[in-house]
Amino acid sequence: MQRGFTLIEMLVTLAIMAALAMVALPLTQIAAQREREEELRRDLWRIRDAIDAYKAAAEAGKLDRTVGDSGYPPTLSALVEGVPDKTSPTHSRLYFLRRIPRDPMCDCPSKADAQTWGKRSYASPPDSPSEGTDVYDVYSLSEEQGINGIPYRKW
Repeated sequence: MQRGFTLIEMLVTLAIMAALAMVALPLTQIAAQREREEELRRDLWRIRDAIDAYKAAAEAGKLDRTVGDSGYPPTLSALVEGVPDKTSPTHSRLYFLRRIPRDPMCDCPSKADAQTWGKRSYASPPDSPSEGTDVYDVYSLSEEQGINGIPYRKW
C-alpha cells in the first residue's frame, strides 16, 4: 500500500488555502489603514495641542506680540524652534513640540515634515482654509476618505 496524497486532495487543500487568503487580504489592508488613521489622529492632536499651548503662552504674556497679532504661531517650525520667554529672568526659550510629525497619509518623501500638512490661518474661513500670517489649525492634504467615510482633510 502506497502512502501519500492524491492529486485531488492536493487541489482541494490549495483551493481552501486560496479561499482563506482571499478573506485575510482585505482584513490586513483594513488593519493597515486603521493604523495609519490612528497615527493621523494622534499627530493632529499633538500639533493642535502645541498650537493651543503657544496661544495660551501668548495670552499669558510670555511671548512678544505686536498689535494685531493673533497670538498663534507664525509657522509650525516656531513650535519646535521655541520662542524666548519674556517673563523668564534668563530669557529661556519655550518649546511646544520636539519635532513636527509627518502626515501619515502623505506619500511624498521629497517634502519636509512641515510641508506635508495643510495650514489654516486664523483669518481664513473654516470651509475654505488657507495659509496666512499664522497657523491656527492643521489638516491632512490627502484627498482620500477614511474608513468612516469622512475625507482626511476634514479631520
